[in-house]
Amino acid sequence: MDNYYKIQTLIFLEYLKENIATASMVYDATGISQKNICRYKLDLQENNRLWEVEQKKCKITGCLVWYLTCNPDLVPPSNQLEFFTND
Repeated sequence: MDNYYKIQTLIFLEYLKENIATASMVYDATGISQKNICRYKLDLQENNRLWEVEQKKCKITGCLVWYLTCNPDLVPPSNQLEFFTND
């Protein structure tokens, strides 16, 4: 990865440590292209550094999309284990 993409990845990561946002909102705030945001999102998700927080309408596009964060403190608790504890 060259410096250009490293710098963009860091900007993306730092923005999502402080904000919960959609890809369009990140583009609007940082100017990072949507295509690059998709690449960085996938890479960070695979490395457990980015989470999808909730699905709702984007404030910019109005489309139903995932809001993202890179701050583990902002991730709501998972209820996946409830499947196994309900009788």
